[in-house]
Amino acid sequence: MSDLSGPSSGKHDFESALADSDTSIAAFESHQKSFFDRLQHFLHGNPTMVPVIVLAGSVIAFGFIAGENFFSAFNLSLIMQQVSIIGILAAAQSLVILTAGIDLSVGAIMVLMSVVIGNLAVKLGVPAPFAILVGFAGGAAAGYLNGTFVTRVRLPPFIVTLGTWNIFFALTLWLSGAQSIRSQDIDATAPLLKFFGDSFRVGGAQFTYGSILMVVIFAVLWYLLNRTPWGRHVYAVGDDKEAAELSGIRTDRVLLSVYALAGLVCGIAAWAAIGRVGSVSPQSFQEANLQSITAVVIGGISLFGGRGSIVGPLVGALIVGVFNSGLRLAGVDVLWQVFAIGWLTIIAVALDQWIRKLSS
Repeated sequence: MSDLSGPSSGKHDFESALADSDTSIAAFESHQKSFFDRLQHFLHGNPTMVPVIVLAGSVIAFGFIAGENFFSAFNLSLIMQQVSIIGILAAAQSLVILTAGIDLSVGAIMVLMSVVIGNLAVKLGVPAPFAILVGFAGGAAAGYLNGTFVTRVRLPPFIVTLGTWNIFFALTLWLSGAQSIRSQDIDATAPLLKFFGDSFRVGGAQFTYGSILMVVIFAVLWYLLNRTPWGRHVYAVGDDKEAAELSGIRTDRVLLSVYALAGLVCGIAAWAAIGRVGSVSPQSFQEANLQSITAVVIGGISLFGGRGSIVGPLVGALIVGVFNSGLRLAGVDVLWQVFAIGWLTIIAVALDQWIRKLSS
């Protein structure tokens, strides 16, 4: 019988072929991250840091440009007063944008509800607290209407709120007859409507209760978004709605609640706006919709949804206020103030796109 195994001391052919092969261990090439890579990673994990850095830088810059008047307690508190209404609307806008939507009607809801509150309390003699509650309910109902079109009819949020913006504006003119309610009439019949325009002093600073209201609203929304299951669902829907549905989240219900809550915040802003302006004017805050979006974008909340902190829009509103105040004290024309804010918005969106590259 032949020996099939061959000589026991001989090497197999494949063993001899490996005799001269490379025996080094595989290794991966190490990649040293650049400064910009590390910065991109840091900003992706801390999106609120971008507006905070911009705010600090703009305060220092305008302090040198505009002089010591900029750092006066009165001027800094005045900035808080000036951005209070836009800040509250930015809070409402943030909720919608976090779900990857947009609401072009927040300013129109606010003005409409201010007219409703004013008509009820001043012209019809309804008790002011009840009129204010009706304004809150009306704002929530207007927001719920937006959410219904988005979730039930499946229309894009941009188209829905663009349409309701015009609808609410037309209703405002119809209910008001394009006439304002004077400050004297409010003082005589319903002074409570101007509560958030009242001010108090802390040292050399003068704050309105509307400024405090803005901070309180942001604090409450921060708690809801960061400490409740509802808040986690909002972020999940904005990040990936289909994945959120597969994980068991009732996305339509979340969206409805977001739009309704945004409308409620607009109703609260309506009460604060009466105090800020001192009257009820159907022509006030014409650019509030776009200004609220500007504050949100500058504040670091992604227009694509699912990323950003609710604190960012508060800082974004303050940045806009600082720019306007600093340029005004420096003697810059209002035209160029708007020009600067426009460029600031574009840069903020470009920066958001750059940061998002890390996640993609």
